[in-house]
Amino acid sequence: MKNISPSAAYSKLTVAQVGQVIAGACPADLYRGKRVLLIVPDGTRTAPVGLMFQTLHQQIGGVTRAFDVLIALGTHQPMSEAAICQRLDITETQRMDTYRQVGFFNHAWNNPTALKHIGTIPGEEIKALTNGLFAMEVPVEINRLVFDYDQVIIIGPVFPHEVVGFSGGNKYLFPGVSGPQILNFFHWLGAVVTNPMIIGNKWTPVRKVVDRAGSMVKLDKLCFCLVVDAAKNLAGLFAGTPESAWDAASELSRKVHITCKEKPFHTILSCAPKMYDELWTGGKCMYKLEPVLADGGELIIYAPHINEVCVAHGRTLLETGYHCRDYFMKQWDKFKRYPWGVLAHSCHVYGQGTYENGVETPRARVTLATGIPPETCQRINLGYRDPKSIRIEDYAGREAEGVLLVPKAGEMLFQLTHPPKWAGGD
Repeated sequence: MKNISPSAAYSKLTVAQVGQVIAGACPADLYRGKRVLLIVPDGTRTAPVGLMFQTLHQQIGGVTRAFDVLIALGTHQPMSEAAICQRLDITETQRMDTYRQVGFFNHAWNNPTALKHIGTIPGEEIKALTNGLFAMEVPVEINRLVFDYDQVIIIGPVFPHEVVGFSGGNKYLFPGVSGPQILNFFHWLGAVVTNPMIIGNKWTPVRKVVDRAGSMVKLDKLCFCLVVDAAKNLAGLFAGTPESAWDAASELSRKVHITCKEKPFHTILSCAPKMYDELWTGGKCMYKLEPVLADGGELIIYAPHINEVCVAHGRTLLETGYHCRDYFMKQWDKFKRYPWGVLAHSCHVYGQGTYENGVETPRARVTLATGIPPETCQRINLGYRDPKSIRIEDYAGREAEGVLLVPKAGEMLFQLTHPPKWAGGD
């Protein structure tokens, strides 16, 4: 079970093909009498998680001693039982009938009693993994619930990602169901390297740290990595270890999820889908487009439905505001006490910039056209625009003028054919 070879990727997989991959990876006889925990993403990731859950339950749910679900929230808000049913594409009637024996659990990242310390990555090893950027010990904690099971099955999509390069694999353990110390560490590591230098690259320092932490979870682990195209079709499904399945899926993600443009845009209207219900997740509308935002340009996050900066970290963000990396690094004694993951999010949304002689200069501007009021936008150091003043159609069809409209932002990565040095070019 530990060394399953990655399954083949298909083009627009059918339900039958999904069943074939799952049957090949999970022979029912091998699961008889076992306790199985599925780890799945929350509602902020586009993927047919419900199809995977239902097919796995049909394949092995009848022979296992336990078949339960843990939501990999990271630091996102807990999901209600109704929201979990929606994530798994099941009705309330099905929940009370077909899936009545299935336990649903939310990860509790901020509850010390829900976590288990499984070891520490030594400073010298961190130094090697981060190419010398850091040399500190990093404690590793994970949801202790996973150790109540014989087998962990990870289900989740792979997309270009601002912190780790490509999501998926062991990332559904760290930070998906991890404690805050390693979560804060590697998010800040990603911010120090910067989003444009990380996103869309595979073997980043953060991925190395995440995989090292994953190796410390001494359980049988099977991973299904999904690649979903812009039309929500399942373009690829890979089964194997978290490392091998992710390795194969990220290669397909590179082909499916990256759009190249010849020239940068001075104006980008980046429309957030409803699955991003706060700026904490809606910030992805900046991350995926920063590489094609021109120097001095403006990126507008258009999301009238977003009224919160962040439920979990909003108070901290009101104190720190949104700033470039150097703003924090050059005043580290002032900011090091704040959660590093929050500082990382701040940098990623704000984008590149400089901080010299007490003056911060952004490379480009980020404006919120959301339900967040103008006084809050000013307080957190981001621009404001009344969402009612924006007509989406006014931004359509104007790429030749340097105006880009992205109707559903946050998952597809945009890069330049010839990126500048700050974005990883020569």
